[in-house]
Amino acid sequence: MYCPVCENIPLDECLTVACQEWKEEIRAQLVAGKTEQAIIDSFVARFGDHVVGVPVDPLLRALTIMLPLLATALALGVGAVTFRRFAAGETQTAPSADHQNREETYRQRLETDVRARR
Repeated sequence: MYCPVCENIPLDECLTVACQEWKEEIRAQLVAGKTEQAIIDSFVARFGDHVVGVPVDPLLRALTIMLPLLATALALGVGAVTFRRFAAGETQTAPSADHQNREETYRQRLETDVRARR
């Protein structure tokens, strides 16, 4: 479990008053016969998931593991496809004549508009 005041400091290493109170509460609950999981569940219910440092929800836990793996696999796949295309000598096709005509028409209109504003 983690300190409620300090960021990313384990409860057993922190010396704040809040941590001392939590340690006493945990000690009292252990003496009363509660299990470790029951104590953790009660703290999570009162203070939220951040007190345990890892998501308690199985879906969130799976996402924290799977998303970085999927992102890495996707990046490697895109890199492999790009490298294969580059190695095969594939280049992008030249713009079509229609595209060049539209570009020239646009350039002429733009030049006409600029001349008209002078």
